[in-house]
Amino acid sequence: MPRIQGVDIPSDKPTFIALQYLYGVGPHVAFEICHSVGIDPQRKSREMSEDVLARISALLDKDYTVEGQLRRQVQQNVMRLKDIQSYRGLRHRRGLPVRGQRTRTNARTRKGVKKTVAGKKGVKDMKH
Repeated sequence: MPRIQGVDIPSDKPTFIALQYLYGVGPHVAFEICHSVGIDPQRKSREMSEDVLARISALLDKDYTVEGQLRRQVQQNVMRLKDIQSYRGLRHRRGLPVRGQRTRTNARTRKGVKKTVAGKKGVKDMKH
C-alpha cells in the first residue's frame, strides 16, 4: 500500500480513485494531480514508483490544502462561528442542522437517536 501524506491509499485501485482517499481530494483534484505529475489516471496505484509518490506528495504540500491541515482549518472555522455566537455557531453548539433544514422531523443525523418524552395525559384519562 503506497503512503501519501500519512494515509495508506489502496494499491489495487486506479490512481485517480486511490488519491480520493485523502481528505480534501475529490475526483476533479485527483485528475488534476495525475495530469500535473504526468501519470496515467487509470494506472493501478501499486505500479507507482517512489519518485512519483514523492512528486505527488510535494505537489499536495505546495498547491493544495489536504488532510490534517484542512481538518484543522475547518475546525477553526467552526470554532470562530461559535466564538462570535453567530446563529450558525449556536446551531453547531447545540448539535442541530446548520443549513436551514427542518427539525420537526428528519433531523436524526444531527440530533442523534430519538429520546422519547412522556406525553400529556388527556381529559378522558383524568376522569377515571
